[in-house]
Amino acid sequence: MKSYQGKRAIVFGGTSGIGLATAALLAERGAEVTAVGPEADRPESLRNSTEIEWIHADVTCPNEIAAAVDTVSSRGPLDWLVYSAGIQRYGTADEASIEQWDLVHSVNARGAFVAAHFVVPKMTRGGAIVHVSSVQGVACQTSVPAYAASKGTLDTLTKAMALDFAARGIRVNAVLPGTVDTPMVRASAEMFSEGQSSDAVVASWGRTHPLGRVAQPREIAQAIAFLLSEEASFVTGALLPVDGGLLAQLAVKL
Repeated sequence: MKSYQGKRAIVFGGTSGIGLATAALLAERGAEVTAVGPEADRPESLRNSTEIEWIHADVTCPNEIAAAVDTVSSRGPLDWLVYSAGIQRYGTADEASIEQWDLVHSVNARGAFVAAHFVVPKMTRGGAIVHVSSVQGVACQTSVPAYAASKGTLDTLTKAMALDFAARGIRVNAVLPGTVDTPMVRASAEMFSEGQSSDAVVASWGRTHPLGRVAQPREIAQAIAFLLSEEASFVTGALLPVDGGLLAQLAVKL
């Protein structure tokens, strides 16, 4: 399906996990796609890709975000922005360092603001932005105050931007994934494995979702692609759970 011909997209966090899957899906459907992320995260599939451009940028550095946007927009206006950069760090408020809090917020929330700051002036009317948030912006686990708060900030930023840019014809939405089989989740599984394999840990986390499994990155990418597309032309300011029913359930079982 080549339904996205003529669309120009920039995907921050596009070198790994959900961002990489999104970049691949948009390119597959005919969009001109630039994936932005650090060299260390760039997989072989992206190194060899002729369909997806890669640009190095550290999302904690506004100058690098600006340079990436300038490079892409020099070829013409941007239609779509996806912000999928994110990191997870653990520790309660008395355990985690202030530097850890600042880093998580810089990557997960501040970077989305900075990306919009530079992209929106280069965007076409009728453009669209999608933030990759998390169910943890709505409901929390233990030991994730920095991550959960950063995603809550991202959710509120999504709504504020949707209002601010509506008059320009730019829609802004967010997806809220549950557990997704990404490198970040695999790293967490290793951290909490207690002698089990990461496959076993991820499978156990999947069983806490009503659908009985974790998501694959492409499943989240498909929701992102919908929100970007004209099929979602009257959707803005929405926080779309893509969580296998996780937020719909109560912990108490009958």
